[in-house]
Amino acid sequence: MSKHEDIINYIMSLKAGSKISVRSIASELEVSEGTAYRAIKQCDTLGLVTTIPRVGTIRIEKVNKKNIEALTYREIVGIIDGIILGGEKGIDKVLDKFVIGAMTTEAMIKYVTPESLIIVGNREDAQKLCLLNNAAVLITGGFGCSDEIKELADKKGLPVISSNYDTFTIASIINKAISESLVKKDIILVEDIMDENPKCFKNTDDVGKIRKYCKNNHVRKYPVVDNTRKLVGIIDVRVLDTGIEDNDIIENYMDEPKLTVDCKTTVAYIAHVMGWENMAMCPVLDSSKKLIGVLGKNEITKALQFAVRQPQVGETLEDIILRNFKYTYTERGMHFYGKIVSEMVGQIGAASWNSLGMLLSTAGVMTLKRKNNVNISIDNISSYFIKPVEMDNNINIYTNIIHVGSFFGKVEVSMENENNEVIAKSILSLKILKI
Repeated sequence: MSKHEDIINYIMSLKAGSKISVRSIASELEVSEGTAYRAIKQCDTLGLVTTIPRVGTIRIEKVNKKNIEALTYREIVGIIDGIILGGEKGIDKVLDKFVIGAMTTEAMIKYVTPESLIIVGNREDAQKLCLLNNAAVLITGGFGCSDEIKELADKKGLPVISSNYDTFTIASIINKAISESLVKKDIILVEDIMDENPKCFKNTDDVGKIRKYCKNNHVRKYPVVDNTRKLVGIIDVRVLDTGIEDNDIIENYMDEPKLTVDCKTTVAYIAHVMGWENMAMCPVLDSSKKLIGVLGKNEITKALQFAVRQPQVGETLEDIILRNFKYTYTERGMHFYGKIVSEMVGQIGAASWNSLGMLLSTAGVMTLKRKNNVNISIDNISSYFIKPVEMDNNINIYTNIIHVGSFFGKVEVSMENENNEVIAKSILSLKILKI
């Protein structure tokens, strides 16, 4: 084991709160201060230590992996400065949606669904109805609740939250939190979703071993490591189908890995790279090049769907603009039609080139995506703006698929005003991401 690894293991053995310095580590483990400094920086990257001004570097508990789920009741409590009246055991449960219960209990019942959060006042009948239907309760106006409601909340494991704000203010706070991204989805890293116990083979294993394992598994590619668990290659079981004896060594048939990442790489980056390289699996290595995990298509798909599943993610500017447009299919593409809205208008009173460019690119991407049901990334775009267009004017966007190949596609996009005059034209080169 290297001195660098010795230092990291030593730091991991320290209790949370222990103070660490380059000089003390160098003295304790009899290493150079440069080696100690590099190891401490590595521990900072791994989330094992942190530096506090006027205090120094201290050992901390490593933050648990992020929960790739939706908004929790705990986050709601923080947003609205609320307190928990009952059902505290369910505070980390995720919620499906918000409902304002400004109606009678008879009318409310059809809106109360499991895993939702119902915003009500000091109405015990409504509170009880929500809990009995597996929905949490948010009481406005600073009111409390009866012991019966608290007991029911504890029994159901559903939070009953109280806030001093009124219903309108709470709705505004939550809306502001959504719009300003105060409730933000965490940036998902490879370490959050990777398989930490991947199946791998040693380079000295024989072909028969991998064939036997693959009889009950449908995975095509596996990492290959040496005796120290350092990655030495990738084996594709398809190359072992015919003409190879069981006692042959898999080292003779493995390939060099196209790509490796560390645990702090963002999933957004690796998803695109895996798509570009048409990769089914990517090994995850530590600083000493040892295999610590594997990232596959299933994990990538889960991460890409994460943002869509989050109820706390508000409308983007693109969403606001596109909801004013409709579309139909044509023989070679699509026809989008709608009007210029205030969010698109620039300082001179006409639609900004940025917003028009967004419409052109979105129309081209949607055309190729909907025709082939694939993930798309813009590789190159050339746009020409010819005429200005004012607010409330209706426009038409026509797309035409010029070419679609295995990995690339080209789409022509034309934007016209009500008088069939050309406003802008664009040619998009699009990369097809096969994940």
